[in-house]
Amino acid sequence: MPRPGRRELAFLAGAIVIATAASAQTAGGPKLLPADQAFKLSARALDAKSVEVRFNVADGYYLYRDKLRFKIEPAPVAAGAPALPPGKPHKDEFFGESITYRGLLVVKLPIAGAKPGQAVTLIADSQGCADAGVCYPPQTQRVELTLPVAGAGASITVEATPPRKDYFK
Repeated sequence: MPRPGRRELAFLAGAIVIATAASAQTAGGPKLLPADQAFKLSARALDAKSVEVRFNVADGYYLYRDKLRFKIEPAPVAAGAPALPPGKPHKDEFFGESITYRGLLVVKLPIAGAKPGQAVTLIADSQGCADAGVCYPPQTQRVELTLPVAGAGASITVEATPPRKDYFK
């Protein structure tokens, strides 16, 4: 019998996580926050070439560094490599040795191909867990931003729109 690949193992781990979370919620387990509250996303455009992304991670929760992905739309606008802080080492039964973030995570994201005054959408993919032993499925959050015109300073901070589906209600 062939050994399962990384993709199959990740799918299996995700299925176990979702099942564990569902049973914890229905069996009188810990009361978990919805993902968009546990990992609250906001962003602001600093100028036409950079965006500041913020995750306000609730107490008792953490985000995985290697599960963070950022994208800017519409094309041809593109996100560069994010400037991520060091984070803290964490040993996890599902993902092994990982780097995680707690509290306020601030990421500077360079962007290319944008024009001052242009409306863009930041798309942030993330995954995190609760200290209660429950991990959330991967999340995608979106923030609509207007890049400031030259000399106007940074835009106001905008929170992510709520996701369409919440697994923990």
